[in-house]
Amino acid sequence: MEKQDIKVVFTDIDGTLFSHVSKSVPQSAIKAFKALQKKGIKVFLCSGRNQYLIGKSGVLNYVTPDGLVTMNGANVIIDGNIIYRYPLPETEVDMLIKFSKRLKFGLTLIEEKEGHINYVDDRVIIAHEKYGTRFPQPRFYPDHYDRTVYQAIAFCDELDESLFLPHLQLCKSARWDEYAVDIMPKDSDKAKGILAVCEYYGWGPENVMCLGDALNDVEMLSIAGIAVAMGNGRSEAKAISDFVTDDIDKDGWAKAMKHFGLID
Repeated sequence: MEKQDIKVVFTDIDGTLFSHVSKSVPQSAIKAFKALQKKGIKVFLCSGRNQYLIGKSGVLNYVTPDGLVTMNGANVIIDGNIIYRYPLPETEVDMLIKFSKRLKFGLTLIEEKEGHINYVDDRVIIAHEKYGTRFPQPRFYPDHYDRTVYQAIAFCDELDESLFLPHLQLCKSARWDEYAVDIMPKDSDKAKGILAVCEYYGWGPENVMCLGDALNDVEMLSIAGIAVAMGNGRSEAKAISDFVTDDIDKDGWAKAMKHFGLID
């Protein structure tokens, strides 16, 4: 396979780099990650999680990324500094809180370094158990929330989502579980965060390789010079990728790097 001028690799975490079967990053991926960096290719984690939850995932025990694209592109962190911010409009956050109270579903509001939830039920517990994450202590949300929120997670099914989403004019959703859906600004996604990194370094999308597995990876895969979907990924991610690699637990991440000649 002909190698393009790839200067940076953006990788999703959950189901792409970090396995929820082994609860770890595969050894082959750790080696490949470090080999890329040794060659001068930067590697960024690109996740729906915020910085705090990326730390909680355990992935940083295995690899040291060159930067983070967090909260589905709403924050970009390089050398500990936030170089790009894209929060949810306050009016939309308040509307979400209203529907959360009315329809009685848990709502996580994700800020720069922390996240809060207002209500915990079986749907919240089941979704967190599946992904090995812990939910914060529930707290009461006032009708007007005056803190900066970058992303929300509504712990509800598709029916509840269909009831509130039309009222959020400036938001879109990306479902990642039967009972959990990310809510983010309509014109924000992982691709926007990646383009902010490219602008920072003076690169173009042709210098970018992206790896992902889920619906919230579709936009970043569609702008990448090289797009790779995991074998365990969603059909929507596979459909727009240049290459479908093996399953995460069958060394898929490292195999993709070798397939494109980025590492030996």
